[in-house]
Amino acid sequence: MNEIYQNAALSLPDGMPIVWLSKLLGKSGVERVRGTDFMRAVTAMSCGLGLRHFYVGGAPGTAAALSAKLIAAHPGLEVVGALCPPFRELSAAENLETVEEINAARPDVLWIGLGAPKQERWMAANFDRIDAPVMVGVGAAFDFLAGTKPEAPKWLQRSGLEWLFRLACEPRRLWRRYAIVVPTFLCLSARELLLRRLMKVQKV
Repeated sequence: MNEIYQNAALSLPDGMPIVWLSKLLGKSGVERVRGTDFMRAVTAMSCGLGLRHFYVGGAPGTAAALSAKLIAAHPGLEVVGALCPPFRELSAAENLETVEEINAARPDVLWIGLGAPKQERWMAANFDRIDAPVMVGVGAAFDFLAGTKPEAPKWLQRSGLEWLFRLACEPRRLWRRYAIVVPTFLCLSARELLLRRLMKVQKV
C-alpha cells in the first residue's frame, strides 16, 4: 500500500489525526481535506468546465442515487456513467467489462467509492487500462453525498472523532476496521515521533 500511495499524483489528508501528526512532525500549513468536501468542490466547478463524470462504487443503487443528487444540485453537470460492482473481488472477465464500460463513456473524472484500501488497489491495478485522465478514490463520500448514510456533525469532524460517529452508525460493519486501524495508527505515530526525537538528540 505504501508504494501505491507514494505513486499517487495527489494524496490528501482526509482525517484530523493525519493533520495533527503532520504538524507534530514539523509540517506547517497542513489542513484537512475530506474526500466528501473535495468531491463537492470539484463537482461544483466542473459544470463551467464541461467535465464528464463517472461513478464506480457503493451498495446497489448508490452510484445512481449519487448521480441524481449531484445533477439536481448542479444543473448542467455531465454524468456519463454509474456502476455498483459486487462487493466481492471481481473476476478477470468482470473487471475487464467494468473497464470497457468506463472507457466507452469517455469520462474526464472517474470517481471510485469502493472504500480504502480496496479502491486504491483497484486504481493501481487498472491504471494502465483506464483512459480517464483522472481517477479519485473518495470512499464513503458516495454514501454521504447520495444521502444514504449520515455525515458526522462538523464539531465531531473538527475534533477528529468522525470515525467514532461512523462506528456508532455502523458498528457491525466497522468495528473490526477501527479495532485494527486506530491502535495501529497510534503505535506507528508514537514510533515515528520517538524516532524523530532520538535523531534530534543524536545530532545534538
